[in-house]
Amino acid sequence: MPKLSSRTTHEIGFTLNGRRTTARVEARMLLTDLIRHAVGATGTHVGCEHGVCGACTVQIDGEPVRACLTLAAQAEKLDIRTVEGLEPRPGELSPLQAAFREHFALQCGFCTAGILMSLDALFARKPKASEREIREQLSGHLCRCTGYAPIVKAALAAQAHVREEKTTDA
Repeated sequence: MPKLSSRTTHEIGFTLNGRRTTARVEARMLLTDLIRHAVGATGTHVGCEHGVCGACTVQIDGEPVRACLTLAAQAEKLDIRTVEGLEPRPGELSPLQAAFREHFALQCGFCTAGILMSLDALFARKPKASEREIREQLSGHLCRCTGYAPIVKAALAAQAHVREEKTTDA
């Protein structure tokens, strides 16, 4: 029986922020390490490394997932979206990101990327989420700076802005 090395790697293919990507990964490499170090998308932060803080949240096939609890090899053939993928055009903020800035919903910014990814996923499936639903979505995220009130206010404002744009465009 051949001896397997912990350094054995294999190539995986996945989509990251709309771009087809390939990478060589070790069997035990975490998705956070793949995203940050192998691919260079450093907007995804690593906090607790136990899935508790939510800082590493990305979207996999549209659903929020803790990247620190996901093996990179599991990304094979999946669609991964990080905070860098939120911008509609290079250098332009999404309505959610703009609302966070406008309503001072971030201070140190460490938790922000994960929160944005969770809220974006919520709004994709429920464009008129209630304040309660927003707060429930945020329950898996730790923010030590803002007290969450400005985050909820920004989320509600972003939804209202998107609804206004859709009404104006119609």
